[in-house]
Amino acid sequence: MAGRAKISGAITGRWRIMAMSEWDRDAIDLVEPGFIEFTEDGAGELGFIVVRGELDCRPAERDGRAGVEFTWAGSDEGDEVSGRGWAFLVGDAEIEGHLSFHFGNDTSFRAEPSPPSR
Repeated sequence: MAGRAKISGAITGRWRIMAMSEWDRDAIDLVEPGFIEFTEDGAGELGFIVVRGELDCRPAERDGRAGVEFTWAGSDEGDEVSGRGWAFLVGDAEIEGHLSFHFGNDTSFRAEPSPPSR
């Protein structure tokens, strides 16, 4: 099997979810600060409210902007959940995207680079 294409370095890294269309900031940060993370090899993670998931990403481009399209699987309060989504750069320091739960909610989101951990 051929290897996957690498994810653009411009979008790789951990992003802090600042807003979601379906939930307010207090909900997003219920357990920990909400985040989504993309790695160069096409993996990733997300976490918000009590949702945790692993991403399977593919490089994408929209209107000349680097981005990713992904499927994801994880848990929501111990229940298995999965879905799909996408995220694209908006300027140098922001991404906008959409996250769907299989047979469930849909939400848009906006995120900024996470500050480095200490």
